[in-house]
Amino acid sequence: MNISGESGDICFVEGVKKQRIMDITLDLIVFLILAVFMIVSSILAVTTGRILRSATYLLFVLFGTAGIYFQLNYSFLGAVQLLIYAGGITVLYVFSILLTSGQGDKAEKLKNSKKFAGLVTALAGLVICLFITLKNEFVPSHFEHGELPVRTVGEALMGMGKYQYLLPFEVISVLLLACIVGGILIARKR
Repeated sequence: MNISGESGDICFVEGVKKQRIMDITLDLIVFLILAVFMIVSSILAVTTGRILRSATYLLFVLFGTAGIYFQLNYSFLGAVQLLIYAGGITVLYVFSILLTSGQGDKAEKLKNSKKFAGLVTALAGLVICLFITLKNEFVPSHFEHGELPVRTVGEALMGMGKYQYLLPFEVISVLLLACIVGGILIARKR
């Protein structure tokens, strides 16, 4: 006799209770590898003393993000992540770093009070994110594999309705423009 509960976590086989903890699949293993890779790279990006290495670790984080997009079968977003962010933006960062910094520029040593404030802020952000994530039940409780049509992605990016992203898209473009102007002004002063 095989009876499954609603969630499928408990199975009764021949009167013996057998509980499945988690089905380990290749998708889960690849996701965990990418997640660990991104976490380690992001920690190294903010803790390294050399700014060029920090930009390289940021590039690794962006590659990991693209890997997760590809794993979710969002090949359009993965390609955009690789071309725009990992390719274009990181190259822009590296050029601006090389144009504005000296040969052996290192980050300044932080005081212990600043390190403590940064640690407290990071932990507070982690607690808030975990609280929001664990408290709320998100609408789709399961993920359906498959790629969204490019038209749907474009309408979501350029629409002005609820859950559409025209305003954030424009704010990011203004932010990137401000970064470019700031880089030019810093380079002109030298």
